[in-house]
Parts: sequence; C-alpha cells; structure tokens
Amino acid sequence: MNDIKQCVIATRESPLALWQAKFVQQSLRERFPDLNVELLGMTTKGDQILNVTLSKIGGKGLFVKELEAAILAGRADLAVHSLKDVPMELPEPFELAAVMKREDPRDSFVSHRYNSLEEMPDGSKIGTASLRRELMIRARFPNLYVESIRGNVGTRLSKLDRGDYDALVMATAGLKRLGLLDRIRSIIPAEISLPAPGQGAIGIEIKKENRGLFELLQSLSDQDTRVCTSAERAVSRALGGSCQVPLAAYATIDGNKMRLRALVGNHKTGESVEVEVNGDKASPESVAAEAVDLLKAKGAEKLLKAVLG
Repeated sequence: MNDIKQCVIATRESPLALWQAKFVQQSLRERFPDLNVELLGMTTKGDQILNVTLSKIGGKGLFVKELEAAILAGRADLAVHSLKDVPMELPEPFELAAVMKREDPRDSFVSHRYNSLEEMPDGSKIGTASLRRELMIRARFPNLYVESIRGNVGTRLSKLDRGDYDALVMATAGLKRLGLLDRIRSIIPAEISLPAPGQGAIGIEIKKENRGLFELLQSLSDQDTRVCTSAERAVSRALGGSCQVPLAAYATIDGNKMRLRALVGNHKTGESVEVEVNGDKASPESVAAEAVDLLKAKGAEKLLKAVLG
C-alpha cells in the first residue's frame, strides 16, 4: 500500500447513495485495515428539486456537482456515484478512478395490483423517472399511461403505496441493495427494457492529480464491468447522452468477445431504432463507434432532433 493514511468519501445522503458509499468504505477498510475512511454526507440540488423532471433542470449531473465541489475544496478525496448518474464527460480536473463489479442492471416491475407490464389493463398509470423507460413503455405498451415520478427509492415507493400509481418501473440494483427484493413483482428482461449506460455499477471519482489514491482504488475496480460500461458510455457520449436523450446501451462479455446492444428514440411517440454489435472486448470504444454508426444509419439523429427540438 502507498502512504495514504486517510480519505474522505463525499456522498449524497439518500439511503441508496449512503449504502453505496458505506459499501466502498467497508471495501477499503477490508483491503487496507490501517486506512481511516470517513464519509461526508451532502444534499445536492438534484435531491432538493423534486417537482420538475431531471431533464428540465440540468440532468443527473445535479447529483454530482456538489460532491465535486467538496473534492476541489479539500473537504473530500473521492466521490461515490451510481455510474448511470455520472455525466459522460467529466469536467477538469476529475476522472473515474474505479468502476466496481456490477449488480443486476435490469429494470424491475413494482406493483401491488399486477405481476407484469403485460398484465396491466388499458389506461393504467405507471410511474418512471427515466425518459428511457418512458420510451420503452410507449413503444411496447402504448395502452398504458406514463407519468413522471421523482424522489429517492423510498419516496417513490411511498407514492405507489398510497395509490398515486398502479405500478413503477425501477432499477433492480437499487432495490436489491436496499433490501427491497420483496417489492419486485417481476424483473423486466433486457430484451424488453434495455438498461441505461452504467446501470447497476458504482463509479468512484477523484482528481486526476491524486495518483496515490488512484492506485489504491484499483483494488476495487472490476475490469469486465469497466470495459462494458466504457462501451455503453461511449455510445451515449457520441449521441449527446444526457437526461434529455432517451437512450439505452448494454454490453456483456463472453470470453474475449463483447456484445453491445444500443437503442435511441422519441419517448413522446415511442418510435425508436435499435442495433446489436459484436466485437473485441479489448476495444470497447471501437465496438461503441460501430454501434453509433449503425444507429445513425437507421435514423437516430432525426429521432433525437425531434426530442431535443
């Protein structure tokens, strides 16, 4: 181990964010028993503004900026994020030092009344905080009524419990990490709801200049997850990926080969284009570039122009 004796983790104070930060904290303590690891809990702008969709107030980067400010100010050394919330382009002087082994990246169907999306009768109200999920529902289940829902996992579940919605579509990883497996009525196959770039993975952000901390964090990084999410994020980056873009990208690895599926569309109409590319896992950027070219050839840019105006 290098000469680092202590570090501070900046984290949002939502239950899921705290779970992830504590998981990183415990993982570091197990590997480096002499390392003092503390948490700095923070409430971000994205946590405070709950009456407007993320796409209208600046996107998921709102969950990240205050944590980055704490690192710049010297109050923290690293920030722990859900990787799907991390902007595709990090500002200077930051980098992703590690990506931890992925939890189940698929979406889950959560309801008191029904077992699946297929069971829901015409006009049922389903809540989601994601334009990608909204696109999936409009494309495959046009008989359902989709309404935006904001808030942390517990807040969204409480709205379901009081009858504001007939069902929710949520990330399986968050429910599992919070011990809420009993709330899942069914897991939605990736063929029906393709995951978001980085969904299910935890990313750790630091200042580039902190090479000692970078080396220390490599013990937490999972190479296959890093490679897969690099390809997914490259697709999103090339298509202007943000909360304003209904986009999915999901990579898996079999031996030395990578399978990358990607989708983009118009969440208002349900129209979408989807591609699948197989390539060398050692070249995730090249696999992603091929997927982007195919998406553009199928009309992705026209769809995105309609979405973004």
